[in-house]
Amino acid sequence: MSFLSRKFTLNSLRLLSSCNLNQATTKRFKTYQVVIVGGGSAGISMASKLKYDKDHLAIIEPSNVHYYQPLFTLVGAGVYNLNDSMVMRPTEKVMPKTANWIQSRVNQLKPDTNEIILDDGTQVNYNYMIVASGIELDFERIKGFPSAFEYENICSNYSSNLVERTWNNIKNFKGGNAIFTFPNTPIKCAGAPQKIAYLADDYFRKSGVRDKTNIIFNSALAGIFAVPKYAAVLNELLKKRGIQTNFRHNLVEVIPDQNEAVFENLDTNEKIIQKYDFIHITPPQKPADFLKPIADQSGFVDVNKETLQHKKYSNIFAIGDCSNLPTSKTAAAVAAQSNVLHNNLLKIMGVEEAENLKYDGYTSCPLVTSTSTCILAEFDYNLNPKETLPYDQGRELKSTYFLKKSVLPFIYWNLMLKGKWNGPNEIRKILRFDFPITRLIKKIISFRIRFKEPRK
Repeated sequence: MSFLSRKFTLNSLRLLSSCNLNQATTKRFKTYQVVIVGGGSAGISMASKLKYDKDHLAIIEPSNVHYYQPLFTLVGAGVYNLNDSMVMRPTEKVMPKTANWIQSRVNQLKPDTNEIILDDGTQVNYNYMIVASGIELDFERIKGFPSAFEYENICSNYSSNLVERTWNNIKNFKGGNAIFTFPNTPIKCAGAPQKIAYLADDYFRKSGVRDKTNIIFNSALAGIFAVPKYAAVLNELLKKRGIQTNFRHNLVEVIPDQNEAVFENLDTNEKIIQKYDFIHITPPQKPADFLKPIADQSGFVDVNKETLQHKKYSNIFAIGDCSNLPTSKTAAAVAAQSNVLHNNLLKIMGVEEAENLKYDGYTSCPLVTSTSTCILAEFDYNLNPKETLPYDQGRELKSTYFLKKSVLPFIYWNLMLKGKWNGPNEIRKILRFDFPITRLIKKIISFRIRFKEPRK
């Protein structure tokens, strides 16, 4: 079955489910102390932190498969396979045993009465709700979709159905225009659209087709990166690699039978048509429709940016991509947010030992620049670098690539999803202390950086 057929089948099933919901009598579930909407990285992490049982804690999550999506970039570059255990595992294997897994989709939220209505009409009640529903891909906002999926030279690392096409296109590329896009909406992992352009450039050089290739990065943003320190490094990298950038260019249409992409200049409203031999699309993205009763004007859950508590409903919290927190939507941000949310939730529950923590907007983006180098961007709400390691992370380093490829996936599966990872804040504190063991660690790291890394 093709991707397009699967999509139409899924839409048909959702339509039937919606019709049945209108006809069915609402069924009632018991009231849970805490209900978590979404079983991705944020939802699983929060469930693991809460010391409840299946009678008091529930997670609503429809998917059978759980992906570590930060590795999709490396799947698209041929470093990992999609079915690798570092990339995906069955949801049942990562779901905390202490949580009741309700495998369904949410149809409606009723925050005034503490009710959640599922697709089949079931009503789930809660005393407290954590919203961790992520963000949805919205390819259909681009004219020409979904029929454009039938053309193999259109790919995207953002979809598990399309990510392996990226590697097929890169390894079989013989030259021409390779276009990479960034949309005019919030997206998860805002560094990913440029990472795959760097990885494609790296492979094209190795395969001997780079001199016959135009790599074009068209972004709706005004620049390559929001943090000035890393933007300066990346701009130099783009210049050195000969990658063409067009900012304030938003993809609005694909004409696949003519291999044409139509971009709108967001400053002039001019339409620009570009030919492509393959195109990597970062799709527009949106919050789930059912969030509207608790959302701001943008559609994302309206929470206090320091406490993650809803601004109107005190028994509702949000974490990760579904929230309106003004920071990048990354797994690293979720890790830092999880401890803040956990402590603040316990605080309003009246647990005496709970701390009153504030989230400072910390997030991280490992900017992979080749299959051996990476820049590790870490920053806060104010776009100030908040680096963990005792060296300049704004450099292309092999050690940082190893961190991205091997260390972070291990942390994700073995610590974060088990509620034992709150980000690198404690590591940062330790490395800032002037203890003998700390000095030794710093010397070892500095020695490896000095003698193992290529000079830039």
